[in-house]
Amino acid sequence: MSLASDLLEIARNSGATLATAESCTGGLIAGAITEVAGSSEVFDRGFVTYSNAAKQDMLDVRAETLEAFGAVSEEVAAEMARGALSGSRASLAVSVTGIAGPGGSEHKPEGRVCFGLAWEQFVITETVEFGAIGRSAVRQATVNHALRLMIAKLSPQ
Repeated sequence: MSLASDLLEIARNSGATLATAESCTGGLIAGAITEVAGSSEVFDRGFVTYSNAAKQDMLDVRAETLEAFGAVSEEVAAEMARGALSGSRASLAVSVTGIAGPGGSEHKPEGRVCFGLAWEQFVITETVEFGAIGRSAVRQATVNHALRLMIAKLSPQ
């Protein structure tokens, strides 16, 4: 089974509904989820917010947060996840914002991706350094990590 299939089964069993807020993956997480037949039972919607304006317009990311921390930051990932949760009927939302490459900088290198996970009134964030493994590989690694984060949150402890 795929990670997306595993996620959908766990979400179905737990009664969860899902939403995504994606920047660097451009909808690939939502695509992976909806690739699985029956995903409409638990997947509510995905937000592709590639530009800062889209993050602000669709997810209520604050201009002050973008200015202070930059789009690739845990602070923005947190606001994206909260925005996806409040802007949907989902009970769990994941967000991703990062630098897939090529490029990056000394302070924000290629392969850095910030993740957010929001449910109820909670938000957790983390940053993963995938490294300069190439744009496609960073994007795929980001999809897999986001799916694993949601699986871990929904799995019985």
